[in-house]
Amino acid sequence: MPKNKTHKALLKRIRITKSGKVRHNKSGYKHLRSHKSADRLRRLRRGSMMSSSNTRRLSKLLFRRLRGKNQPRSAIRRSPSPAQRAEMRAKAREAAS
Repeated sequence: MPKNKTHKALLKRIRITKSGKVRHNKSGYKHLRSHKSADRLRRLRRGSMMSSSNTRRLSKLLFRRLRGKNQPRSAIRRSPSPAQRAEMRAKAREAAS
C-alpha cells in the first residue's frame, strides 16, 4: 500500500504548534502597502491562528490531526491505547453475552 504524501507547499506557509493549532501569516502585507494605513500594516504584521473550518480542510492535505483557534484539546479525537482497546473489547463481549 502506498504511503500518504504531505502537501509540502502548505508546510512552507504554516507552522503547527505543539498543541496542534495552525499559525499563519495574514494576507495583504507583502506589496501595495503605500495606500494602507500604519495601523492596518501593524495588524497584518502579526500572524494569527487558523479557524477551525480551515484546519479541517488542511488536516486532509497534511494527513494529520489539527485544531482550530477556538477548539479545545478534547476536540481532537485520539486513537485509543492498546489497554483502552482491550477494555472496550471486554465491555463489548459482556454486553453481547
